[in-house]
Amino acid sequence: MPADIDPIVAEALRLSPVIDGHNDWAWECRENRGYSVEGFSEPLPSDTDIPRLRAGGVGAQFWSVYIDDGPDRPSAVQGTLEQIDWVHRLVARYPDTFALARTADEVEAAIRSGRIASLLGSEGAHSINDSPAVLRMLAALGVRYLTLTHVNNTEWADSATDEPRFGGLSERGRDYVRELNRLGVLVDLSHVSPATMHDALDVTEAPVIFSHSSCRALSNHPRNVPDDVLVRLAANGGVIMITFVPQFLSAAFAEWAEGPRTDPAPAVTIADVADHVEHARAIAGLEHIGIGGDFDGTDIFPEGLDGVDGYPALLAELARRGWGASELAALTGENILRVLRATDGAFTSQKPGVPVLEL
Repeated sequence: MPADIDPIVAEALRLSPVIDGHNDWAWECRENRGYSVEGFSEPLPSDTDIPRLRAGGVGAQFWSVYIDDGPDRPSAVQGTLEQIDWVHRLVARYPDTFALARTADEVEAAIRSGRIASLLGSEGAHSINDSPAVLRMLAALGVRYLTLTHVNNTEWADSATDEPRFGGLSERGRDYVRELNRLGVLVDLSHVSPATMHDALDVTEAPVIFSHSSCRALSNHPRNVPDDVLVRLAANGGVIMITFVPQFLSAAFAEWAEGPRTDPAPAVTIADVADHVEHARAIAGLEHIGIGGDFDGTDIFPEGLDGVDGYPALLAELARRGWGASELAALTGENILRVLRATDGAFTSQKPGVPVLEL
């Protein structure tokens, strides 16, 4: 961390290092490195490497175990398992840097030991091939959240970027939410339609998360979260983890990105990210916001946030707007840690029992 960093930011990161909700480094390494875990102690041509994680004040990361959202669902199950294997190999290769973590206590223990807690989040329920048994086995392997959809609808839930099929969740989808609650796996509502958001909030008995989303009131992108959902998030006890994807932060950038990209891209800055953070705080409350950068998940990031070393710059922008260290610490990690702790009991006491969903 630079010696001249704003002292408020330094204190915030001392109170709570960054716990980021979504990073696609595993996917980037699948696509460009043959799943290698070598050479990560040196700067890499990706958004993520060990030096920049350290410079960014990262204490814990939900590594996205993501695979293409296509029609071949059985292959998606295999790909998800390969992604989980990559995270395990990452930790084994750099045991002084990373530690596997499943619970809030394990996250805190890793941070105390000077290591980066490594959690698992499965992006898109296509990864379970509509199989409750696969879901239960992913939970047994340590997966702590399941994003209910990705780009396309699943067999039981509507995506934000597909034609509505169920008007939210089907009854089977509601049972999946109940089963996720039973397992202690967080319901992740990034990528889903507003109707699915509301249906999930109607059913869930546990806090939900948005692992990487932003605010629709500021940028009317289908992936963003409407204010009426943010209001309900406060009552639910969940967290929206604001993402850095420019398409979600700026309507002008989204329009440019969907076109030929022949003109220069509209500028998207750290101030735009801070605007979304502050809007989410204003509607949902300080206790219900976090950070989900989506590094290595898109090709362009806001100026000054082009890698995992950028978090302190965002915190400094918020400090300049009047945020204190304790408020920043709620954003960086304390809120998502609370949500983890609220669901840890169900997760660590998983028993065969009587599942909500049979095969």
